[in-house]
Amino acid sequence: METSRKDLLDAARGLVPADIVCKNASIFNPFTCSWETGTLAIMDGIVLGIGEYTGKIVHDFTGLYIVPGLIDAHVHIESSLLTPREYARLVAYHGTTTVVADPHEIANVNGTAGLEFMLTERKGAAANILYLLPSCVPATPMEVGGATLDAASLRPFMGRGGVLGLGEMMNIPGVLAGEPGIQEKLALSPVRDGHAPQLLGRDLNAYILAGLQSDHECTTLAEAQEKLERGMYIFIREGSTERNIAALIPLVSPSTVSRCCFATDDCHADLLMESGHIDRCIRKAIECGLSPELAIRMATLSPSERFGLTDRGALVPGRRADFCVIDDPRRFAVKKVFRSGVEVPYSKPAETAIPPESFHCTTPSARSLRITGSGTARVIGLIPNQIITELLAYAVDEQTLPDLSRDILKVVVVNRYRPGPCAVGLVHGFGFNGGAIATSVSHDTHNIVAVGTSDPEILWAIDEVIKARGAMVAVRGNTRTILPLDCAGLMSTLPYPQVAARLAELHRTTGLMGGITDPFMYLSFLTLTVIPSLRITDRGMFDGVAFQDMPLFIS
Repeated sequence: METSRKDLLDAARGLVPADIVCKNASIFNPFTCSWETGTLAIMDGIVLGIGEYTGKIVHDFTGLYIVPGLIDAHVHIESSLLTPREYARLVAYHGTTTVVADPHEIANVNGTAGLEFMLTERKGAAANILYLLPSCVPATPMEVGGATLDAASLRPFMGRGGVLGLGEMMNIPGVLAGEPGIQEKLALSPVRDGHAPQLLGRDLNAYILAGLQSDHECTTLAEAQEKLERGMYIFIREGSTERNIAALIPLVSPSTVSRCCFATDDCHADLLMESGHIDRCIRKAIECGLSPELAIRMATLSPSERFGLTDRGALVPGRRADFCVIDDPRRFAVKKVFRSGVEVPYSKPAETAIPPESFHCTTPSARSLRITGSGTARVIGLIPNQIITELLAYAVDEQTLPDLSRDILKVVVVNRYRPGPCAVGLVHGFGFNGGAIATSVSHDTHNIVAVGTSDPEILWAIDEVIKARGAMVAVRGNTRTILPLDCAGLMSTLPYPQVAARLAELHRTTGLMGGITDPFMYLSFLTLTVIPSLRITDRGMFDGVAFQDMPLFIS
């Protein structure tokens, strides 16, 4: 029988027992950033209050601490390489009860069918998955991917269960130019996420004036400070390669914490399983000098207020009884997790009905990988622990490529959606001494991208991705290591421990190749045209500052 409002009022007043009480724990209040001792009472999954209560079920958490369920303010679930319900199963064990996800990765591959798939995956998930609709499919007007979503395509999804608003607006030039199609998208919802790497000054003013409210792309404290002062919410990101907490956490103070949240953006399953999710962000922030209370506030009430989620984020009367039990605020080791007052149990992986595959390409010829000519070339420069890149210039000759002595390797992009020529560019920073890697995860179009120390190995890796209809592949000598990505070429339907184990095998192979840690994540971002500075697409080199294609050689 459904609990009535009168039943809840009577239980809150202590006239009748609560369903559940949690006693003898210190309970965190994010409104005051303080700890309260008392009994937490719950009925029908709703917090009745903290005080002197009795209940039908009693949890004794002597010596432990209770904090509201953790919230990820910005994430692409697809980047975990897990399907949404498997992703939720993993992050829930780390205290996360809500994630705000932008499904633009699968939308670029499968369009509205991809959005329907992600919405279907909400059902029965261990954590509450909420979505912001992707605003930039494709990421730029020049891209040719698997789909195009205009305002008319997105409008039917607004108001659907689990949809909060509009996802990160990456087309900065279009916003600043007042393009009608972008203005039509921005008018779909009052909740609009931003994406404005290195945007400052008057252009930043215009971007905010257009209606964008948040940013997760800050890499320097000065950038984050300016955006905060102009009224933006700042999502401090800590992903697999984009690690910004150390640089940005000094931004957070008692007066700014309400505008600061944590975001993981892009995290592979192995990092999530081994090191944690938002709990990892809290621990890192504390290590960098932030008080536990401000760090927990960033992970709970701040994101709930940003998205208008007044039913969660704090354990106060009338809100959802989503919480986790931890051993100590500084260590922040999660012991138990509860959703709507019920402990999240260990569950088996759920079966997933995957969307149709989208591979209609062929393996390039050896001839197509040749770089003809010599001179000063534009070379993509990786920056460790950052998503941004540098535009480097090197004197090169076709006869000396790849140039391992200067760490200049070929990077190749193959359009997965249609047959055609591939693009070949140059990259510095992988540090490989042999072998090649290739993947069908390449933001945002998710074409096939590969890098390696020889043309035959690059072609072998690309061929393995195509044969698998989506995969991450590493080849070295006679060895081939693969993680098939059978869901849209982005995610695996394997349980997360198996995905993590396959990733470990890939890392062992790439470790023997030398070079940068987690090379697949860096590789996947080389095609992301909405991030400065130099990128590569299936058309060739792309300048993310000038927002236009560039020839490989500088005239």
